[in-house]
Amino acid sequence: MNSDSVFWKIADGRLPPPPCAATLGIEFLRVTPESGGIEVKFEATPAFLNLAGHVQGGFLAAMLDDTMGPALVATLQADEFAPTVNLNVQFHRPARVGPLKGIGRVLLRGRQVCQLSGELLQDERLVATGTATAVIRRMGTETAWAATQMPT
Repeated sequence: MNSDSVFWKIADGRLPPPPCAATLGIEFLRVTPESGGIEVKFEATPAFLNLAGHVQGGFLAAMLDDTMGPALVATLQADEFAPTVNLNVQFHRPARVGPLKGIGRVLLRGRQVCQLSGELLQDERLVATGTATAVIRRMGTETAWAATQMPT
């Protein structure tokens, strides 16, 4: 873990979240890199609704990805990133406009391949669960998005 990495700069407010995470209204509630856990909050807006008036599944999947991924990224060095290579989502009940809580865990961390799990809750009721596989990679420089956020 490197407190000067892009993740920690976002988590403690030194950098804004990437646009995709900002769209989901992400807020970090608790990060425990030593145990590979994270809790985040999202804000589902009316723009996320499908024809039935529920949050569209793609937004819920993105929330799960932005829950599980950061659980791993919080443990990485400043020159590492971990793209998701496989994402599996199960939907349990409809979600509506309002806050959702994500709980993510690193289940297995190898040198490169990692297994992650996550839950998405609304009003303490399970909305969706997911598992993911991510791979740890090295960067030559800051990520393209992060580089645009750094003062010159």
